[in-house]
Amino acid sequence: MKRREFLTLTALSPALLAQPLSGEPLPQTKLLGALRQEEGDTPIPGAKWFVAGKPGDGIAYSFPAGHLARFHSLTADMLLDGNMMAVWTLFLQEGEKGRRFRLTFSALNQCSFRMRMALEVTDQNRWQMDREGAFLKPLAGGDRVDLKLVDRATLTISRSDGNPVRWCMTPLRAASAEVPKLDKIILPKGPLVDEMGQSNLHSWPARTRDVKELTRRLQSQLQQAPRQRWPKSFSQWGGWRDRKLTEPAGFFRTHHDGKRWWLVDPDGYAFFSNGPDCVRVDCESRIDGIEDALTFKPDPAGEFKEIYSEAIANRPGARFINYLAANLIRAFGPAKWRENWAAIALAELRRLRCNTVANWSTWEIAAKAKFPYVRPMSFRGKRAQMIYRDFPDIEHPGFTDDTRDYASILQETKDDPAFIGYFLMNEPTWGFSSELPAAGMLYNTDTCHTREALARWLRQRHEGDAALAKAWNQPGAAIDKIARGRWQGVLTPEALKDLRAYTTLMVEKYFNALTSACRAVDPNHLNLGMRWAGVPPEWAVDGMKSFDVFSINCYEAKLRREVSTKIHDMVKRPVLVGEWHFGALDVGLPGPGIGPRPANQKERTQAYRVYLEDAAANPHCVGAHWFTLYDQSCLGRFDGEAWNIGYLDICHRPYDELCRGAILTHERIYDLAAQRTRPYIEAPNYLPQLYL
Repeated sequence: MKRREFLTLTALSPALLAQPLSGEPLPQTKLLGALRQEEGDTPIPGAKWFVAGKPGDGIAYSFPAGHLARFHSLTADMLLDGNMMAVWTLFLQEGEKGRRFRLTFSALNQCSFRMRMALEVTDQNRWQMDREGAFLKPLAGGDRVDLKLVDRATLTISRSDGNPVRWCMTPLRAASAEVPKLDKIILPKGPLVDEMGQSNLHSWPARTRDVKELTRRLQSQLQQAPRQRWPKSFSQWGGWRDRKLTEPAGFFRTHHDGKRWWLVDPDGYAFFSNGPDCVRVDCESRIDGIEDALTFKPDPAGEFKEIYSEAIANRPGARFINYLAANLIRAFGPAKWRENWAAIALAELRRLRCNTVANWSTWEIAAKAKFPYVRPMSFRGKRAQMIYRDFPDIEHPGFTDDTRDYASILQETKDDPAFIGYFLMNEPTWGFSSELPAAGMLYNTDTCHTREALARWLRQRHEGDAALAKAWNQPGAAIDKIARGRWQGVLTPEALKDLRAYTTLMVEKYFNALTSACRAVDPNHLNLGMRWAGVPPEWAVDGMKSFDVFSINCYEAKLRREVSTKIHDMVKRPVLVGEWHFGALDVGLPGPGIGPRPANQKERTQAYRVYLEDAAANPHCVGAHWFTLYDQSCLGRFDGEAWNIGYLDICHRPYDELCRGAILTHERIYDLAAQRTRPYIEAPNYLPQLYL
């Protein structure tokens, strides 16, 4: 074949460029549920079509115990048909009733991807693996398993939009070495996004038709921005002029009036914190490995150069494109787009009657405008290594210096009255584990200062190795094995009782140290806690009593009263919702978000009003922050989330029905908190959740 003929053929047939997978196919035992296999050509060479009618349908594999211990990875090339997301779960299990590890993942529709999982993740030391192209958000969970005991696997559909899920895949293989990334994607329906960042796989009535329509909208929003004002019932900080709780303190505070908790604004007025997270140009699409899915790829050195960005922490090689930024540049040019966006964004919040620029935001624009805001923090010690997932070696001699470095960023905002407070961290991954941090440390860290401290603590608690082995009901348990060397085998319930008690000490020292360091730098602002996902376990609570507010990310139909009451009873602090949202599948995005799923934008508005009005009426709740201002990209953010969760879409079109409902609720929020009116209760009929 001549070179020109070869180039022409491969351009027309990208499948010919796909790297063939090496490795040993796992023996497929049976199809589960109503899964059926379809005949016909597949875009991926060597693949087969499968159709799952409902969650639980899948494929079972079996092999001799210990078979996987010889291999490095599991892998398959796959492609998800249709235009809505689906979620797979891969289980590895020790016998019929033994421990079970799981990996969940999703995918972009109509784009090939390589599922690859290093078998070492069965040690549970990682929660989230990196997204790779159209292979989205791989998450580890379930139990720690011993590969020498694993003798079966299943791959099943675990979530869908209610319709059959069709995909093709090559055989699931065990590879003895690291599997290379996919070097060429297959796009059966062509590029996935248009020039403005909208999905090419969907049609919906409110789709922006062209760049002219987009530009007119943004320019009109800028013209209207100076006219957007809060209601006269709001104080200069967005507090409630009808209820002055204290004399002015100059900064935000908490207050209990005998009936309920409030935040208090700097002038002493009652304040309920209400606003969106991610008030920033926040529609980045991760594109490394899927560049061929783009329609618009301008010159990185030209007027659109600011829409490109590269690797972020812990994601080497990641590349991003931001179509929201591109749309703003189209409307305002490369010199003015950022300042015009800031004016439009803050005006939009005032129009919606929001009074807080919440987490993950470009908070500097709020500080400049004297608009109340919060800040995120994240502990990444340079001296104290992580000993289990993202839990640090708190007994390391350098840990105190790490906490000082961590807190130093508060210096720049410590005197700002518009600054409400800071979140210490967000949803630490050790909080998602089925293991205690002390137990995970024994399995995953050979030695560290915290292990040595645990050994000293156990030596005081139990007099010698024989006493420890007896107390733990674990022959062979010894103090030296606690101090160093990775633990082997299953910890007994008696051992876990000791490790739970020590974990409480670990968490308490960790959060007390962070809190003390922050207050040394900034004694003026609120410690808003660490955004726990759900109700904290009892072993973690003592460390959380140093917070001023307990923050919870709560993706349910409502912040349940029994949840907020239990948290309040445990920590004696008010509760703030750091994240919540609802999304639907009728506006060109493949996923609806984490919470219960409304059917459309009308029902999304109902769900919004029910949640927020109930939260405002909750005497323990002092705020609720919607996640997020904008929808996510249909190509997926850094990890692959691609959800309808914004007040506005990627073309800066507000969701009018949602925004009208939000304004009604936000204007009632203080009357609701004071029990002058009753919450809206017309909840929609929620559909099964669809998220990862």
